[in-house]
Amino acid sequence: MSTEIKAPVFPESVAEGTVATWHKQPGEACSRDELIVDIETDKVVLEVVAPADGVIEEILKGEGDTCESGEVIGKFKEGATGAAKPAEPKAEAQQPEAESAPASSESASGDAILSPAARKLAEENNVDPNAIKGTGKDGRVTKEDVQAHIDGAKSSAKPAAAAAAMPEVNVAAGERAEKRVPMTRLRASIAKRLVDAQQNAAMLTTFNEVNMKPVMELRKQYKDSFEKRHGVKLGFMSFFAKAATEALKRFPAVNASIDGNDMVYHGYQDIGVAVSTDRGLVVPVVRDVDALGLADIEKKIIEYGTKARDGKLGIEDMTGGTFTITNGGIFGSLISTPILNPPQTAILGMHKIQERPMAVNGQVEILPMMYLALSYDHRMIDGKEAVQFLVAIKEMLEDPARILLDV
Repeated sequence: MSTEIKAPVFPESVAEGTVATWHKQPGEACSRDELIVDIETDKVVLEVVAPADGVIEEILKGEGDTCESGEVIGKFKEGATGAAKPAEPKAEAQQPEAESAPASSESASGDAILSPAARKLAEENNVDPNAIKGTGKDGRVTKEDVQAHIDGAKSSAKPAAAAAAMPEVNVAAGERAEKRVPMTRLRASIAKRLVDAQQNAAMLTTFNEVNMKPVMELRKQYKDSFEKRHGVKLGFMSFFAKAATEALKRFPAVNASIDGNDMVYHGYQDIGVAVSTDRGLVVPVVRDVDALGLADIEKKIIEYGTKARDGKLGIEDMTGGTFTITNGGIFGSLISTPILNPPQTAILGMHKIQERPMAVNGQVEILPMMYLALSYDHRMIDGKEAVQFLVAIKEMLEDPARILLDV
């Protein structure tokens, strides 16, 4: 029995998605609830699983194609065991010159393993897939591989006269390959939000530095007992989240957002933690941080990090947030100016811990120092508040007892 493979029902804020990866091809057997295709939206990657044991009968939307919420993207045959044959590409049925140009259809039926989108592009351009080195999973030839092959052929086919007219350039011997890859929906959405933030907010950044020695000594003293009791390692992010929470309570404007001409003050602290993934930057939100202990925060951050790397973050995981923390230090950044995460009015940037000579009570000491950066929307936050907020975080990290005592 054939059933339709449909795209998931998208949230109201998501208009459409893109077929990212077909994990199963026509005629390939799969088990019930096995992942068969990923649908990428501008916020998350949604998974579609097999409705039963059977095979993929036909793919209607290839990798890179746009699909709407609930749209049919393929057909599934229940109970089959892989005997089904891949559906014939539509391009052959629609191409009136198929009989006079057999090389096109033959080139797509060789030994190379092609994605549906790559097969279609190869046929349309009379390209032999066996001449292309695949970069996809298990050596699969992707649409981008075919396009790169086509572009390379066009470049080499330019007239000699045109080549002679170009200025002579000395380049190193060897292959100088290029690969053009479409921007993912998630990365395109991130790009748009970041540009909008710079264009629509009066964004400034203020800096300070914090001596991380007290926190590092505290971690060293209690790391074993903390991990034994809570089953999670004690990291730096939980200290920063708790310090930021206390500072946000003292400076409500930093915990606010702008909605049109309204300023919205939040009576809670939901802190977004920026996580870098292969598909782009995502910001899952740790909610009600004021009510969480250090162990709870660490567990939540680890959970979100794992889900982000596996592409399993949901819309609900990234919705809301009143303040954001981003840590460029894990990549070696010494100082930066983070960009706001609209509609929030501020974002805290952590950086690399680096030992530097510092003047302490008239003496030079080598201390582990970190630069802190607070980018803020000057429409909502005055410079005085921003500086005092950052100083409050600095003081709490340099004397962690302040967090416990609320001083």
